[in-house]
Amino acid sequence: MKRLLSGNEAIALGAWEAGVRYAAAYPGTPSTEILENLSTYSGLTAEWASNEKIALDTAIGASFAGVRAMAVMKHVGVNVAADSLMSVSYTGIHGGLVLVSADDPGTWSSQNEQDNRQYARFGKFPCLDPSDSQEAKDFTEFAFELSEKFCTIVMLRPTTRVSHSKSAVEVRVPEPRELPGPLPEFERRPESYVVIPAHARKLHPAVEERMRKLEAYAETCPLNRIQWGDTRIGVITGGAAFQHAVEVFAGYSFLKLGMSYPIPKQLIRDFCAQVETVVVAEELDPFWEEQIRAMGIEVIGKEFFPMTGEFTLERVRSAALEAGLPVAKPSQPAQVKPIKAPPRIPALCPGCPHRAMFYSAKKQKLLVPGDIGCYTIGVLPPFNAIDTCISMGASIGVAHGIRQAGNEQKSIAVIGDSTFFHTGLPALANSVYNRVATTTAILDNHTTGMTGGQGNPGSGIAAQPGKEAQQIEIEAVVKGMGVKAVWKVDAMNVQEVDGAIREAVAYQEGPAVVIVDGECVMNEGWQRSTAVMVDLDTCNGCTLCFRVGCPAILKSTELDKKTQRPKAEIDPLLCTGCEVCLQVCPLDAIFALVKE
Repeated sequence: MKRLLSGNEAIALGAWEAGVRYAAAYPGTPSTEILENLSTYSGLTAEWASNEKIALDTAIGASFAGVRAMAVMKHVGVNVAADSLMSVSYTGIHGGLVLVSADDPGTWSSQNEQDNRQYARFGKFPCLDPSDSQEAKDFTEFAFELSEKFCTIVMLRPTTRVSHSKSAVEVRVPEPRELPGPLPEFERRPESYVVIPAHARKLHPAVEERMRKLEAYAETCPLNRIQWGDTRIGVITGGAAFQHAVEVFAGYSFLKLGMSYPIPKQLIRDFCAQVETVVVAEELDPFWEEQIRAMGIEVIGKEFFPMTGEFTLERVRSAALEAGLPVAKPSQPAQVKPIKAPPRIPALCPGCPHRAMFYSAKKQKLLVPGDIGCYTIGVLPPFNAIDTCISMGASIGVAHGIRQAGNEQKSIAVIGDSTFFHTGLPALANSVYNRVATTTAILDNHTTGMTGGQGNPGSGIAAQPGKEAQQIEIEAVVKGMGVKAVWKVDAMNVQEVDGAIREAVAYQEGPAVVIVDGECVMNEGWQRSTAVMVDLDTCNGCTLCFRVGCPAILKSTELDKKTQRPKAEIDPLLCTGCEVCLQVCPLDAIFALVKE
């Protein structure tokens, strides 16, 4: 039977059908839903890891123990996992091992749009690029077979368009499956699994020999296929780009590379020899193009097709026309007008527990090294509070470096609870060890908010339904690391947050940490409080309430007679009753409604 599945749902189903027994991930768009869906299947263990390297390390351990295992992350997460990734390419595997790297052309939810096919080439392991949901499922199953056939980790590389788009998938209904009993005794292979220099020197030639075998296999790999048509144009493409190219160049010939690395050189030569003009249509880097040009084959590629951003039908068509290539007529009537959606600036949700901290930081004119999370929105109006944002966990290290470089400006690093456990711990340990007076605000909203509310060590919520996880107290961890100046404050108490930050910034005997504790409004079980309202007779349009950046606070049509500034009004449907605006109003013009 067929079901309409997203690419992420299809990958989860493919992993289950392939018999995966262990999967770990760190949530990150566009990959998050893979583990969320996989965790609902029986007969396996699925876990949120505290970062991507740990996700891969645990999957490696499961593979070494003899079961099929998978690690899931977004493309930048592979940067965190790269240390282990490069080594496991040498060690080989026992049970099939698949790394899912969900790339993000167009940077829809990321800090860059790196092309992780380069990791496969760098690390010398295969990479598979699905182009729709059916291939996402099929390629996942194939990846485990390929992994075991060549004793190697395999990268599966969906992109945002594949991960989040839905298409029909041939499926079978998952039947109940029990977890396996105790595994056989661990098969000790220290000459492979322990990469000391003496072993690594012997393993490297084996990696090169494996690559030669993979290159030969690529020539007949069923994921690489030719679709013959008009031979005046031959298009080499794959992944999501295939869907656009096959429509723009409808009727012409195609070589679709489902195994994106290593490339099938002889198959490419044979294909190119039978077409008049060769076009390489690939998103982001000229990954295939450079290798094909190195084979002495002239192609039309990145001189016309963009190297940045996600491919769309119009971008591919425009590039083809600019190159003077014949293209198919658009399938949609030309008179159809595109829908122009009104702009919407990202904003912290009404009732967000991060609001008071940013209001305070802005008021105190602090330098704010930021981090990756919902709170990165603090860079936007009305806060304009974040000054740097590099990568997960970098805020504390950046603050440390600014301080050690000699800058004495008052500053506070901002990091979330999930990000703190991800890579913030080593950075704080570094400041403690070197006795550097950094100030850090850990915004503890009891979840991984940015990606939809997944568990983390601070929340104690497991990935699989019905499983219990241990909650780790951030305050105890921070104090255990040797931080002597620690404040834990109510995120919704503006005065308390502001006072703690002032004291922490003033502390110069070593690192100081303020734990701003307040539950995310999107958490299951969160309770809305009584909404608040504005007394228009008292409000004078001072604008202070607008500075807390709450979407529920609007400018009314009524102007203050003296200042001619618009007075505030509050949308009761959006208001959560957090009362942050009530606390910043100097005229007490905002008040809570009486509960019935």
